[in-house]
Amino acid sequence: MRGKKALVAFGVLAAMSGALLVAKKPAAESSAPRMATAAKAFLTTLSDAQREKASFEFGDKERTNWHFIPRERKGLPLKELEGEPLRTAHRLIATGLSNAGYDQAVDVMSLEEILYLLEGGEREERRAKRDPQKYYISIFGKPGDSGSWGWRVEGHHLSLNFTLVDGKIASSTPEFFGANPGTIQAGPGREIRVLGAEEDLARQILKLCTPALQKKMWIDKKAPADLRGGGVAQPVLEGGAVGIKFSEMSNDQKKLLGQLLAEYLKNMPADIEAARRAQIKQAGMDDIHVSWWGSSERDEGHYYRVQGPTFIIEYNNTQNSANHVHSIWRDTAGDFNIPL
Repeated sequence: MRGKKALVAFGVLAAMSGALLVAKKPAAESSAPRMATAAKAFLTTLSDAQREKASFEFGDKERTNWHFIPRERKGLPLKELEGEPLRTAHRLIATGLSNAGYDQAVDVMSLEEILYLLEGGEREERRAKRDPQKYYISIFGKPGDSGSWGWRVEGHHLSLNFTLVDGKIASSTPEFFGANPGTIQAGPGREIRVLGAEEDLARQILKLCTPALQKKMWIDKKAPADLRGGGVAQPVLEGGAVGIKFSEMSNDQKKLLGQLLAEYLKNMPADIEAARRAQIKQAGMDDIHVSWWGSSERDEGHYYRVQGPTFIIEYNNTQNSANHVHSIWRDTAGDFNIPL
């Protein structure tokens, strides 16, 4: 019974939040002015006390104090908003994502209701920890078309961070999405996997390896417990890229890697996606490495990494009997527009 209630809650929450999404502008338009306009509108709808919670100086150390765990956070939680302030909050969130990315963010938030219903313990304690409205918006600096400012939306299993300089997006990382449960059985032949495609495509690359390539890609039969650098301001790059290179892959594997990258890239607005693609193209595909740790089978702990000259992706599914996913896209030049 509890599981059925959880599934109903998941669908209802996703539908409610999805209704707040406004239509995207044409793909050619920069996201930066839309972010500035949305951030200004959001701040305008708030009370003085709420605005104070949401606002930080651009140089505040809180700007790089990101994490994906369920911890106490600074900023203004969606839980304290209703009506127009809540709508403007979601409009701001939508400016930092594509339609697909916004849907995925809403799904991640909705999973908190699933955890609330499934986990045992006192109801008040569960609600304090698991709440789909316990996601915080923070504005750093003054939104506008000149100077530097940024914004973040963050809570359990979601951290989206944007830095803007002189009316242009200077950074859109770290970008984190997670899912717990990673898989929800919704009846015969039907399951919900918020980050399932990201897992399946990478596994197919491993499965198509020749014995020689498999030795290079499959680094260890034991997976690390989590991502590297969770909550750390900059990506962890020690040891360099490992695994098999794009130039070594078969045509089928190259196609799968392209699909895997697209699965991550599609979460961002069209201009950010295009900028990331341009960086990848300029640096070249040949030196993109893919590596795997842990089991090669579904529902068993595993971790993979995709690393190129301009980006690094990490994906970990080891916790809760391999039903708890963490994924991240980071900039090898430095997140938050802060050079390494």
